[in-house]
Amino acid sequence: MASGPGSDAASASQKPMPSESPRTKKHTLTEEKLFYMNCRAAYLTVFKSSLENIVSKEQLYLALQHAGRNPSQKTINKYWTPQTAKLNFDDFCMILRKEKPTSKAELLKSFRQLDINDDGYILHNDLYKFLTKRGEKMTREEVNAVINLADVNADGKFDYIKFCKLYMTTNEQCLKTTLEKLEVNSKLRRQQFGSHIEGSPERDASPLPKPSPRILRKTDPESFSNKGGPRNPLLSSTRKFKTSVSLTVTMSANSHQNPKLTEPNLIKEWQCVQSKGCFFLEEDGKIISHQYKMHLAEKSMVYLTIKPLNLSQVEGKSSPWLSVDTTLYILMEHENPTNLQPMYFTELRNREVFGWTGELGPGIYWLIPSTTGCKLKKETKPVAEEALLVSRDETGELFLTKEFRSALSDIFEVIDLDGNGLLSLEEYNFFELRASGEKCDEDAWAVCRENFETKKNELTRQGFMELNLMEANDRGGDPQDLWVILHSMGYNRALKLTEACPFVIEIHAEKCKPRIKAVRMETCSGQLEQIICKFVLNKGDAKLMDGYENIIVYTYNNDSWITSVIENKSDNKLNIHVNNELSKNCVNSRGLNTYVVEVAPRSTTVCQHAMPLNERQEWIYHCVYSLIS
Repeated sequence: MASGPGSDAASASQKPMPSESPRTKKHTLTEEKLFYMNCRAAYLTVFKSSLENIVSKEQLYLALQHAGRNPSQKTINKYWTPQTAKLNFDDFCMILRKEKPTSKAELLKSFRQLDINDDGYILHNDLYKFLTKRGEKMTREEVNAVINLADVNADGKFDYIKFCKLYMTTNEQCLKTTLEKLEVNSKLRRQQFGSHIEGSPERDASPLPKPSPRILRKTDPESFSNKGGPRNPLLSSTRKFKTSVSLTVTMSANSHQNPKLTEPNLIKEWQCVQSKGCFFLEEDGKIISHQYKMHLAEKSMVYLTIKPLNLSQVEGKSSPWLSVDTTLYILMEHENPTNLQPMYFTELRNREVFGWTGELGPGIYWLIPSTTGCKLKKETKPVAEEALLVSRDETGELFLTKEFRSALSDIFEVIDLDGNGLLSLEEYNFFELRASGEKCDEDAWAVCRENFETKKNELTRQGFMELNLMEANDRGGDPQDLWVILHSMGYNRALKLTEACPFVIEIHAEKCKPRIKAVRMETCSGQLEQIICKFVLNKGDAKLMDGYENIIVYTYNNDSWITSVIENKSDNKLNIHVNNELSKNCVNSRGLNTYVVEVAPRSTTVCQHAMPLNERQEWIYHCVYSLIS
C-alpha cells in the first residue's frame, strides 16, 4: 500500500488539541493538520516511533481504535490481506482517510430498522437474530457481551439510543486520551513523520535560538543554503540521517523545454485505428487500466497518441478529468508475452494529447497506458446530496432517472472500446470484471441478446439501459447494487465521475493498417514501475548520495512532469527520507510532503512523480533525499 498514491486532503471531525502558546492560539488549525495530529496521536499510542511498522492485524485494529474507529473484521481484512507483511505510517493515514468515524446518525439509522415499535428499544431475540445471521456475523459470546451491558439493557430489551450515546462518548474519550498523551510527551510531539511536523512556520513564528559553536562544527554542510543562511526549520528532524542529496528544478509557466508534438505531413493519407480505455482508482489508491496489443504487418512510420476522453455533451464545456496526464509505453514482444522489450513512450505533448512518432518494424507490440497519479486522486470532499437513480411513475412502474440514464450513457461510451456504438461480449466483459469481478459466459450473453436490444449480436445503448432497469426491478427498486456498479466505474453519490479517467488511443501507420486490441486490465504498478525505472535511468540525470556510491537518485525532467527513481546497488535494504516541503505550486504522486521510501537490495524503485498544480504559473520542484541510519 505504501507505494500507491494516496489522497492529499481529508476532513477531520475531531476537536483540535490545545495549542502550545498564546502565539499559536492566534492561528486556526487546518483540517489537514488536525487529521495528521489525530493520526500521529493514535500511532504513537501503539508504537514508540513513526518508523515502526504495523506487523499484525491486532496492531492495526488497536491503532484504528485509538484513532476513534471501530473497525469490523471485514474492514481489517480489506487492508490486511494474506499478502500483507507490514504497513507503515503513511498506509495508516491512507486507511484513516477512507474509514471515516461512524456518526451517531448512521448508528441510529441502522438500529431503527429493527425497532418494530419505534420506541427506542429492540427485543433481545430480534437483536440476537440480526447480529448472528446478517452482515458480518457475530458470535454468541459477542452478542451476549452487548446484551449484558447494564446501562443499555433492561427487561429483555436493548436501549439502542443510550447505546449510541455510550458508543460515541467512548470513542471521543479514546481520541481525547491519545491526544493528551501526545501533548504531554513533548519528544513524541516534535517527532516528524508522515507529511506534517508540529513546528511548521505557521505555528512557530518565534526566532530560533542561536546554536552553540559545538553544534555548528558538527553541522552537515546541507544545513545551510547556498546563501549561507540557516536551513529552514521545516527540514529539521529527530531522525538520524547519514547523508543527503538535494535537487531543485524551476519550471516556467507553460514551460516547453522539449519539442512540441506535431502531426506528420500527409497523415490524412495514413491508415488509422483507435481504441478507448479508462484509468480507475482502486480502494487502496492504486490505479488500474486497460492494456493493449498492437500488430504491425510491415515496417512503417507510426504516429501514436493518447489523451483523456471528453464526454461532455455541452458545447464549450470540457470534462473535468482532461487535466489528468496520460502516457503510453510501447513494448515489443519477443517470442512470448512475458518477454517484452521497452522501446518508447509518448513523451511529446500538445495540450492534453501525448504522442510519439517513429519507425517500428513488423511484429507484436504491447501498449501500456499510465498516469502519474498526481492529478487522478481519491475524492475527499463529502457529497452534499445523493442522486436519485430510479423512481416510479403513476402506475407504480420503475424507471431510470434522467441523471442516471446520462451516467449510464457515458459508461456505455467508455466501455465501447472500438467506438462502433455497440458492445461486444469482450467489451461487456471488461465492464463486468470491473463491476462484479466475474465474466459473462456465452450462455448468459445469449440470454442478454434474447431479452435486450441488440444489433449484429452486440448490445445497443438502449439494450444497456434495459439491462440496468432489469437490475433495479430485480431488487424491487433498491439501488444498492446499482451504486456498487457506479462506484466501481469511478462515480460518486452525486453521479459525478471523480475517480476514473477515460482515454482514447489513436494509431496512424504510413505503410499498413495497424490492429489494436484490449487484452487485459491491470494495475499501473509492478511491471510498469520497472519499465518506468528503465526509461528514467536511461534518460534522467543521476546524483550520487554523498559518500555512498551505491545509492543513486535519477531525475527525469519532462515538459509536463518530473519523475525521480532511486537505485540501490548495495546488498542492504535502504530507508530514504523524502522531503518536498520547499517545493512551490507542485503536487506529487504520493500526496505527502515528507515520507519514507523503502528500497530493496539491488533494486530500483519509482520514488515519486511531480507536476504543477497550476500550469499557468511558475513551479519549483525541490526535493531532499536523506539516508536514514
